[in-house]
Amino acid sequence: MSALEDPAAIEDALRRIAASERLLVALDFDGTLAPLEDEPMKARALPEAAAAVAALAAIPDTPVAFVSGRSLHDLREIAEHVEDSPVHLAGSHGAEFWVPGEDTVAIELVPEADGLRDELREAMTAGLAHLDGVWVEPKTFGFGIHTRLAGAEDAQFARDAADRLVHQRAPHWRRRTGHNIVEYSFRHEGKDSAVATLRRRLGATAVLFAGDDVTDEDALASLGPDDLGIRVGGGETAATVRVADIRALATALQLLARIRTSARE
Repeated sequence: MSALEDPAAIEDALRRIAASERLLVALDFDGTLAPLEDEPMKARALPEAAAAVAALAAIPDTPVAFVSGRSLHDLREIAEHVEDSPVHLAGSHGAEFWVPGEDTVAIELVPEADGLRDELREAMTAGLAHLDGVWVEPKTFGFGIHTRLAGAEDAQFARDAADRLVHQRAPHWRRRTGHNIVEYSFRHEGKDSAVATLRRRLGATAVLFAGDDVTDEDALASLGPDDLGIRVGGGETAATVRVADIRALATALQLLARIRTSARE
């Protein structure tokens, strides 16, 4: 067991962050609260993770947010997010927001970029249609190539084809990788900027951020000494502590809720 995974160190870190005056709990969704699915739109938070989120959101001065690479529309669906939810949403890596009581924050539309997005998305859908297990996901500001169900050769072919097309037609787009996905977007926001925006809007004195993937490292690396980063699962990380899996994170979040509730009674 590494120092990052020591249970005593994790509890100490949770107790420290629980004492913050106004704590923002920002969480990735896929692979952090919900298991990764072969069909991405079937993803749902584990019951114990959903219960931990609800418990934290009910504590005063403890805003909770989901920070995801999913489009806001898809994030709301998989998170089973309702209109009166207290949970803030940052979709498309922080290019889209949903604020409780305010609905969706306005997004600047760029017709030329939207047109190119549609052209490239359609070209990739047609060009990869012959590959089994490869799926092109429409996103608000681009598209993603899923290869979770594809063989290694087909997956590499799909990634190479997408790289060539985007390099030729949209070299200014941002490329991101994740668990069996490569994503292209004409917006350059990252989860670091999403967390910074949420911190500022909500007046947070400290932030807890948890994530499991490469794009989550942008946010984890941006945290300050008064914050807490949690990496879910393996991989190199800038996080302060690491938990084994989604259930372990749910347990940690439940402990945080108990500590913070007790401290405020």
